Amino acid sequence: MNAATAKSWLSYILRSVLLGIVVAALVIWALPLLEAWQAKRQQPDEAFSFATAVNRAAPAVVNIYSMSEQRGSYYNRRNNSVLRLGSGVIMDNVGHIITAAHVVANVSSVQIALQDGRQTSAQVIGIDNVTDLAVLRVELDNLPVIPQNDELRTRVGDVVLAIGNPLNLGQTITQGIVSATGGRMGVINSHADLLQMDAVINEGASGGALVNSQGYLVGINNAQFRGPAGQGVEGIYFAVPYTLAKSIMRTLIEEGEVVRGYLGIQTSDSVPNSRNYQRPGIFLTGVDDGSPAAQAGLQPNDYIVDIAGEPITSAADGLALISNTKPGVELTVTFFRGDEELTTTVTIGKLPN
Repeated sequence: MNAATAKSWLSYILRSVLLGIVVAALVIWALPLLEAWQAKRQQPDEAFSFATAVNRAAPAVVNIYSMSEQRGSYYNRRNNSVLRLGSGVIMDNVGHIITAAHVVANVSSVQIALQDGRQTSAQVIGIDNVTDLAVLRVELDNLPVIPQNDELRTRVGDVVLAIGNPLNLGQTITQGIVSATGGRMGVINSHADLLQMDAVINEGASGGALVNSQGYLVGINNAQFRGPAGQGVEGIYFAVPYTLAKSIMRTLIEEGEVVRGYLGIQTSDSVPNSRNYQRPGIFLTGVDDGSPAAQAGLQPNDYIVDIAGEPITSAADGLALISNTKPGVELTVTFFRGDEELTTTVTIGKLPN
């Protein structure tokens, strides 16, 4: 074998050895990664959970126990004490709690139980029956506050969790989806555009928190929808939106009551088929006796199309405009009575609470 051939074989052997070393090094480096990947494939997928949202929000949801006096009967003249169950939401670190008005209305005492075991009495700061909201105050330190985001906007299809104390079983979480963010006939009025969802709210959970999948407050749990005979309808529940609830809370704290404009009309989404009713407006099904509407000459079957020079964009917006007008203010109202277009002036009254 000549020198050139020997040198060629030596170069070939060295390249093979070098290649083998590189391959071995790559295998040694990749083997742990491969084993970890295979182990992960063999493990079940991580369970989908709302635990983080619940851990953030649940400590700020309290149990409410209020006592009311029930008048005795003909056979038993003694008044009876009745325990009323509910839930509430701690809104700030100075002890303000929002709950449902029907939980604490006309009661003699209110007791609060926190999830950390503390119990105390609560003072009723104010009640707004129109939105079914009430504000309480407790004197405690180191209070857990519900997560809040004023920029948050709830959408149809959002997943929500209702947190409360149904039937005094202890804190319970139910899950649902937002079906509507307002405008449901039969449950709306001019002052409370409710959220509709299917997260279950049983007795004792009213006033509790409705939170999103991140634990932020989106509403105050209100009630189950009732059918014509008064029976509960499964899967249809309501909550007062967070932004409205917070606004009502501030007003009750600062002023003690919520003052709203009052016209004294009943309305319906069912509008007669008439060319004058093709544009947005408010169809009157009734007028309260002695109300500002009656004094201004409005009658059932009138169709309001303009208030204070502003065309009505929807019945809900028109009613909201009346609600937000201070009592004593005069408004010009344009309406149809049959085919005749008329104008009148109404002096807005104060809506009774």
